[in-house]
Amino acid sequence: MTWLKRILGGLLLLVLLLALALWLLLRASLAPLDGDRALAELSAPAEVQRDARGYVTVTAENRLDVARALGYVHAQERFFQMDLMRRNAAGELSALVGPKALPLDKARRTHRFRHRAEQGIAGLPADERALLDAYVNGVNAGLVALSARPPEYLLLRQQPQPWVAADTVLVAYGMYLDLQGAQGRDDIAMGLLRDAVPADWYAFLTQHSADWQAAMDDSRMTAVPVPASPLPDALRTTRTACSDCQLRDARDIGSNNFAVAAAHGSDNRAIVADDMHLGLRAPGTWFKARMRWKDAAGSHDVAGVTLPGAPLLVVGSNGHVAWGFTNTTSDWADVVRLKLNAAGTHYRSGSVEKPLQRAVERIEVAGEAPVDHVVLESEWGPVLPQRAPAGEAYALRWVAHDREGMNLRLMHMETAATVDDAVQLAAGAGMPAQNLVVADETGRIAWTVIGAMPRRVGTDDMDLPQDWSDGRSRWQGYLPAAEQPRIVDPADGRLWTANSRMVGGAAMKLMGNGGWDVGARGQQIRDALRAQERLDEAGLHAIQLDHRALFHQRWRELLLTRVLTPEFVAAHGLADYRAEIEKSSDVARPDAVGYLLLRSFRLQALKSLFAPLAGMLEAQGLKLSDLKMVPENPGWALIQAARPDTLPAAFKTWPELLQRAVLDSRQELLGKYGSLAAATWGADNPTSMRHPLSLAVPALAGWLDQASQGMAGDSHMPRVHNHGHGQSERMVVSPGHEERGILVIPGGQSGHPMSPFYRGDHAAWLAGEPLPFLPGETVHRLALRP
Repeated sequence: MTWLKRILGGLLLLVLLLALALWLLLRASLAPLDGDRALAELSAPAEVQRDARGYVTVTAENRLDVARALGYVHAQERFFQMDLMRRNAAGELSALVGPKALPLDKARRTHRFRHRAEQGIAGLPADERALLDAYVNGVNAGLVALSARPPEYLLLRQQPQPWVAADTVLVAYGMYLDLQGAQGRDDIAMGLLRDAVPADWYAFLTQHSADWQAAMDDSRMTAVPVPASPLPDALRTTRTACSDCQLRDARDIGSNNFAVAAAHGSDNRAIVADDMHLGLRAPGTWFKARMRWKDAAGSHDVAGVTLPGAPLLVVGSNGHVAWGFTNTTSDWADVVRLKLNAAGTHYRSGSVEKPLQRAVERIEVAGEAPVDHVVLESEWGPVLPQRAPAGEAYALRWVAHDREGMNLRLMHMETAATVDDAVQLAAGAGMPAQNLVVADETGRIAWTVIGAMPRRVGTDDMDLPQDWSDGRSRWQGYLPAAEQPRIVDPADGRLWTANSRMVGGAAMKLMGNGGWDVGARGQQIRDALRAQERLDEAGLHAIQLDHRALFHQRWRELLLTRVLTPEFVAAHGLADYRAEIEKSSDVARPDAVGYLLLRSFRLQALKSLFAPLAGMLEAQGLKLSDLKMVPENPGWALIQAARPDTLPAAFKTWPELLQRAVLDSRQELLGKYGSLAAATWGADNPTSMRHPLSLAVPALAGWLDQASQGMAGDSHMPRVHNHGHGQSERMVVSPGHEERGILVIPGGQSGHPMSPFYRGDHAAWLAGEPLPFLPGETVHRLALRP
């Protein structure tokens, strides 16, 4: 037995030594926090300070040195995240993770974003190119300075590749893909709907909300009544059962931002609040940074969040101006119907036929041979993979494909001195078009669109695929600042955007509908702002955390007064169901059973109502969620009208449809949770911030993923949290009074699971607690020297 004990002891020692070696290797890949390091490209010494949560302050002699130092820090804390973002946009994930990423890579290659990035940086103004090059130098210096490669590359058995200038542009293109993800499917789906139903039904189904009015200019939409004709066959009969009947009340990822002018801000200060909603993951999207430097105009001190991979402050304050973004959810792309020749090689443009250009994209695949992928392009944009009528193809005309859609002009927001400066520079900033809400230190506020806005000519309905072959319809350049919509110094002294319709009239037509949100969230924010004469930072933060379920209350009344009749309740044993609805359906809090029951009933009722339409679209390779249609608007009107001739064929009466929605949604929840008592909103709506690699290696989930808990909030209220999609930061700040501000992110600053900053903000974010807008006391100090 002695020999066996010796063998086992030796094996145990070997395991311990291997574990120690791995631990040391992982420790070696951590960012250095203190001491002196060389950064050869610097023009003068710079310093990187971190507070107890890892909030970074970069102090340097000039803006280029700030970019170098920020790049250095981004690389050391978040390089794998940066790598995934550039590869996702470029269609280069297969080179890192193997053939399972090929379908996504092929879809991304449609846009040829690396090619466009390389072309775009060649035309950047000198100041933007200098900033970009300085940042790239810093990123590569920071990566090389790590004693070991980031841990994800150890698992993947890969080496991180150096950063190049085009990669920063690709990171920005990644935001286009997140924020304007329809990529033409919405227009194609709308075209199918238009062809499938009479014109009055098309207008009814696609109407904007008249019930949830939230435009900042107080413009109003009039409800389109239920048509007098019976329900069209496309909405009546299910011919193809849909595998994905999910509803979407907004077409793209959203956000909230709002502001009060001096007349309604504490101590006569203008204050901006901003919470951008994105898919939540580990690490989070944003990296908090304060940056300080000098130039001929004086000293500069800016703070807020940056995007790892880019040298710019995304949202924050420069002491004179504070700003925040939400997605406009407006229409920044058109689908062009190409008229092809018999061979499918040429398309009609004016009086001539032009050849489709053929580009071969080579996709590298880890462990396998490269794959060549062919992309066809027209003068208006790439050919989409979606099927088109015989003799035609679809091309995508998208702002993201133009040089005007990508530049580094956002850098000038860091030195804007007034609201007027900010509004002027917003036009043509190369980024996915956003609602910019801005305040300045004099107490003024304003809204405009930041980004490039196309000038459309001859377009009758930009929600549908269009024929541009005769030259009458086209984009004629981009709008100058003077023509872009704006609201400056509103009489109300308040501004709010929440991805719904922002304005009416000519401005609305310029922007177009990209699938606006129904408006309930915006209305709840607006009403909360107007309910108080004066608000401070804590008051605006409280609005960000508001999770009252006002949107669902008419569904609650419907359920209690028309559906859960005594007879129906008794026949199906629904007394406990009704009791939960009565008790806890008014707020989306984690312990609320009634809210989950009410929410599930609504979704099931609308799914049943629109199942035939969902099946029709799925038969064409699309989804119900591709439509620029808010199901709530026509769905609620049909339920209220309750006409027998507008009922889907699967049901004999409207009470049957609604009662079946109760029973089916209840049964689904019982099957999932075992009992109604366990079916809480928090159980259904956990945080679920997962690291990309934990999905592939579940054993590492406890180490890589952020702590999860049931969350308050949902889509149609200010505190947005819906199954892994939610507030990617919460910021409240008054320019010139940053010391009173609030800034918190989910997760933490570092992307390294062994870093003390990996979970630095997470507990506060989960709890809805405010953290200071500015960094705290310096705990770590890293000197960077030329």
